Amino acid sequence: MSNIVILGAQWGDEGKGKVIDIFAPKVDYIVRYQGGNNAGHTVVIGGDEFILHLIPSGILHSKKKCVIGCGVVVDPKALLDEIDVLKKKGIRVDGRLFISEGAHVIFPYHKRLDELKEEKRKKLGTTKKGIGPCYSDKVARTGIRLVELLDKDVFKEKLEAILEEKNDILTNIYGEKGYEFESLYKEYLGYADRTRQYVCNTTILLNDALKKGKSILFEGAQGTLLDVDHGTYPFVTSSNSTAGGASTGTGVGPTKIDKVIGVVKAYTTRVGEGPFPTEFTQELMERIRKRGKEFGATTGRPRRCGWFDSLVVRHSIMVNGIDEIVVTKLDVLDGLDHLKIGTAYRYKGKVYKDFPYDIKALESCEVVYEEVPGWKEDTTGVTSYSALPPNAKNYLKRMQEILKTKIVLISVGSDRRQTFSR
Repeated sequence: MSNIVILGAQWGDEGKGKVIDIFAPKVDYIVRYQGGNNAGHTVVIGGDEFILHLIPSGILHSKKKCVIGCGVVVDPKALLDEIDVLKKKGIRVDGRLFISEGAHVIFPYHKRLDELKEEKRKKLGTTKKGIGPCYSDKVARTGIRLVELLDKDVFKEKLEAILEEKNDILTNIYGEKGYEFESLYKEYLGYADRTRQYVCNTTILLNDALKKGKSILFEGAQGTLLDVDHGTYPFVTSSNSTAGGASTGTGVGPTKIDKVIGVVKAYTTRVGEGPFPTEFTQELMERIRKRGKEFGATTGRPRRCGWFDSLVVRHSIMVNGIDEIVVTKLDVLDGLDHLKIGTAYRYKGKVYKDFPYDIKALESCEVVYEEVPGWKEDTTGVTSYSALPPNAKNYLKRMQEILKTKIVLISVGSDRRQTFSR
């Protein structure tokens, strides 16, 4: 199989974990290239639910190799807890999981600063996992990477220097107690001992694999509209969740990527703060949220729900170079009399037919909708496109016409078997 990127084309939570799980048997390596344990990829196999935050979903396939790239920020405690859970469920990790020595490490002060900043400023809806502050240190060139964590002398020198700075911020700006060096140093040396077997130069590992004709699936976290450059800034994550991040976050050149697949829900959701033009009224939101089990896999927060927004997805198709679309959760729309598709925004006399970067326009715009009839049948047992209700097929057909991109797979339930080709 060719080398492909699979990513979310909305605000995350599109069902990427399930889609990656479906494609994983066809590739040799599955790679996470950005984000951290703020992600939550859910896979249901025969009623058994796996929620993965750091480790690629492909780990559930026994013969696949999984990589955490240099673009990911790693909380070692969260990583080791995830490894322990997988091992208890009989999933072999040793010899199959590889973590970039260039990945940056999340420390307790990152998480505490994340919490404090969220309390002080206008809320962004952060998961408070320390992701943003860790990326800030990376860009400021004061971060600590796994390669430094594994060298106790280098680690000691770097931790002493940065802890002095962080404690100064915590005590003098926030009035908080700082962190004691010795206990933090010993705690993280313990993590270093346990993670050492997984850490290597994954850039060489992946490029050598390509030379041998192996195939790679690049697994995006979050969604395109949460990308720090192309999302609804500042209500975004702190990394590049778009397809370009697959190269910068792994060291695999863009010419090696053959295809980009975008995953979208048949409606739209987002977690936390930020503009959401097609958001439902409260009554319909509660109905869809309950039916779609729209609660965050990482935080448990209820997701905001709305009509399918074609401007969002067309923006994603453009900035990612998406070749094909997968539509998930079509079954959640069963029983509605009619459905709406957002096709344009109106703001201050201007009609936007393309997704704008202007947050004020997104927060205050009026959405132009196209309405289509719904269907009353239960689609959760449908196993082929031809067996879908006529109005469900018409809805998908209209989505494809507006997006001008081919829909290749449709999902009508959480289990991997509830998926079929277009």
